[in-house]
Amino acid sequence: MKRLHALLLFIPCSLFFFSCTVNKAKNDDSLKKYFDENKVDGCFTMLDNATGEIIVYNMKLDTMRFSPASTFKIVNSLIGLETGRIVDEKMVIKWDGVKRWNEAWNKDMDMTEAFKVSCVPYYQEVARRIGKDTMQQWIDSIGYGNKDVSGPIDSFWLNNKLKISPDEQLGLLKKLYFDQLPFRKSVHQQVKDVMLQENNTAYKLSYKTGLNYDEKGNGIGWVVGWIEENRHVYFFVTFVKAPDKDTDITAVRMNITKAVLKQYGFFEGKK
Repeated sequence: MKRLHALLLFIPCSLFFFSCTVNKAKNDDSLKKYFDENKVDGCFTMLDNATGEIIVYNMKLDTMRFSPASTFKIVNSLIGLETGRIVDEKMVIKWDGVKRWNEAWNKDMDMTEAFKVSCVPYYQEVARRIGKDTMQQWIDSIGYGNKDVSGPIDSFWLNNKLKISPDEQLGLLKKLYFDQLPFRKSVHQQVKDVMLQENNTAYKLSYKTGLNYDEKGNGIGWVVGWIEENRHVYFFVTFVKAPDKDTDITAVRMNITKAVLKQYGFFEGKK
């Protein structure tokens, strides 16, 4: 707690600005076809860490804020681990016995599995254990989006109170990757480890997804993460929005992400 208080005293002089410099970005309208063929609106942004080049499709949406949905599990994990509310990635939280729509959530599980299956009840319990005041302090300290954690402590990232832009997500990912957030290095590593989804000789793909509805009832979806090839890292954010309730955003967000990455020459180990 002393460490957190010292950090908060330092914040006014050096706020953590997550957003990337969008005025340096290169617009790539060729990506529009992937959103059109999936009948969704959205944006894509990527940062080549080696060159600093930023590529964006749909700059307007890239700088607008939306509910982070389950991408907030990245930060919830960081805060939970740093404060000891999550002992480690193997800490089990017992199932409360309430049957939910996602059968994968209806059992006891540890943080690693909860992150992989995006178990909302697990992370709601983590947030309750962290508490509103501590959560607000950490959200303020990292300058996360609009920093609004109003409403119930276990749903502010789902109820359209807390919001963050794709551009800000990109900045957060880079700071996480390079251990530049105000958390212990071991905490950074634990979260990076659970974000790793695909690992082979050609590439490593790490990400977290998110799914929610905005205030107008539009479905929104996220894929935020990075891809590594030949020890070269690229950070990316895919955001999609669809008014059609029948749109399978879970599939669409990944289809678009994989299609864009393939267009840019990834997955072959040649980048």
